[in-house]
Amino acid sequence: MDFDPPPAPPPPTPMPAGDPAAEPATDPAAAPVHGAWRRALVLSLPILVGYVAIGVAFGVLWVQQGLPPAGAVLLSLVVYAGASQFMAAGMLAAGQGPAEVALATLVLNARHAVYGLAFLDRFRSGWSAAGAYFAFALTDETYAVLAAVPPEETHGPAGDGLLWRVALLNQSYWVAGSALGALLGGLLPGQAGGLEFALTALFIVLLLEQVRTARKGTAALVAAAAAAAVFLAAGPAGTLLPALAAALAAAVAVDRWRHRP
Repeated sequence: MDFDPPPAPPPPTPMPAGDPAAEPATDPAAAPVHGAWRRALVLSLPILVGYVAIGVAFGVLWVQQGLPPAGAVLLSLVVYAGASQFMAAGMLAAGQGPAEVALATLVLNARHAVYGLAFLDRFRSGWSAAGAYFAFALTDETYAVLAAVPPEETHGPAGDGLLWRVALLNQSYWVAGSALGALLGGLLPGQAGGLEFALTALFIVLLLEQVRTARKGTAALVAAAAAAAVFLAAGPAGTLLPALAAALAAAVAVDRWRHRP
């Protein structure tokens, strides 16, 4: 018995140009995410050159101290403490134990507690994994960059996302520089010197930018004068914490005087 083949389905009706149904579906959340990463990248670009250069210097120093190259990358991942990592390289090479290195790092990085207080109001609604990472990755340079950002950009869920993205990008630059330095450390003849000043120069540039945008030049000058006075009075040894305390007290005093009723 013969059967006729089923009729062919009609051709699809072409959609008119500009019809939303004809456009490919897009995720509405993708644009804000891409915008947050783009903004974070722009903010972190001033840190890129300085962190890669000083990270290379750290990696080279680490290897030239006779320490394993992988240790430089590991320290940059789990400690991420800038100047303290240079100190740790010297202490470990001299035979100091982890406890001594940890205590010295805690003292040297005590100033970061003040940085954290400046962003405490951003996390009053509760902590998250992103907030915990930002607390870990908040460095001098990250603080300087984010402190110059308008407050409306760093508050709310979008602001929280900007904070940890900037911190993550900055740490990635540091880790990349450390890895490159560890690879090059065994190839460079003699001791490489001078690169450690890149971190100081970078922070000076960030300070000037913050003074320009935040309009707090007077407070910065008074704080610098107070720190210099402590340095001249007590000498270069062991003056970090007293100088920071004097600079902070002077800056707070100037700010309160300017906003007195």
